[in-house]
Amino acid sequence: MNLKPYREALALPGLRSLLLVSVLARIPLTATGVTLTFHVVLDLGRGYGAAGLVGAASTVGAALGSPLLRRLVDRRGLRPVLLLTTIAEGIFWASAPELSYPVLLPAAFLAGLLTLPVFSVVRQSVAALVPAERRRPAYALDSMSVELSFMVGPALAVALATAVSPRLTMWAVGVGIVASGIGFWLLDPPTRSADEPAGPHRKVPRREWLTPRLLAVLAVSLAATLVLGGTDVAVVAVLRAGGEVGWTGAVLTMWAVASLVGGFAYGAVTRSFSPLVLMAVLSLTTIPVGLGGAHWWLLCLALIPAGALCAPTIASTADAVSRLAPAGVRGEAMGLHGSAVTVGIALGAPLAGAVIDASTPPWGFAVTGAIGVLVALAVLPIELRHRRQATAEPATPELAPATL
Repeated sequence: MNLKPYREALALPGLRSLLLVSVLARIPLTATGVTLTFHVVLDLGRGYGAAGLVGAASTVGAALGSPLLRRLVDRRGLRPVLLLTTIAEGIFWASAPELSYPVLLPAAFLAGLLTLPVFSVVRQSVAALVPAERRRPAYALDSMSVELSFMVGPALAVALATAVSPRLTMWAVGVGIVASGIGFWLLDPPTRSADEPAGPHRKVPRREWLTPRLLAVLAVSLAATLVLGGTDVAVVAVLRAGGEVGWTGAVLTMWAVASLVGGFAYGAVTRSFSPLVLMAVLSLTTIPVGLGGAHWWLLCLALIPAGALCAPTIASTADAVSRLAPAGVRGEAMGLHGSAVTVGIALGAPLAGAVIDASTPPWGFAVTGAIGVLVALAVLPIELRHRRQATAEPATPELAPATL
């Protein structure tokens, strides 16, 4: 496999340290959901529905706050936003173990609103550090680092909560998030490239950059993570129905490894792949996953094709947003991308759960995958219209089907 794209990307000043810090910083952030669930269920004695409401409040807050915080980065710079969000996170996680449930619920929303914006900061900084022609391997590395963080963070939180206590786990997560904020504040990665002006950008009206093509990329991002969120729940349901729920960790690990391999391959190739095509194929390969039965090893094999497309799809959407958004509003655009990703995951899990409750576990894969295909068909005319209007000048990132 051609490793030259990765060597060239990692040789760029600042990218290696950015990716290293991002892996470590994301680990406590990926542990927040399971940590809050353990606290609500075990410490507060509430049910999983109540825990789900806390998670939903945090998710809604994060979805609303992401573009607002990123817009603030565009106007005021990164460090003031990191200072604000790090202090807010520290206050929440220090006090949350002592809060009653009625107070914890709105507090989780406010904490979500001021979530440390690590994911979108990294993607904006990649666009600032890496020339457009080298961003594919850089965003592939970013997507793979996200996979690694999700493999480590929740597992560490579960181990600590069961071995010690959920209360101490919450404090540990809080310390980790504050340390992440301090680390990024010290690193202070650039949000604008060297050839962009250092002063305030001209205010760009949204109607000039929030184009149908960019909205299509955001729709593709949302649909992709909706499929992933639904798959997560459907895997557990299928294994539970077959009496093999103990193999859940092995199956999800195989799914994540397939994503890592796919992300690595995506960054190593020289051909450009369309986010729309990647998401459509991801959705199509997800639909039949549950047909292989409840045996864990069959489920592992069935998940490999879809898993191999997870990281490439997310990487390609981030790359597309970075190219379509002007530099002066790239932070806000990346915030919208982060919101789309967050909302997709938040919708996918309960949607798959409702479908499974009303039918059988394999339908969780089929319905969420079918929704992804429908979204792909819905946004396809936008790109086809753009292609008809395009001139001979090379266009910004393709959404339309590419030659695979």
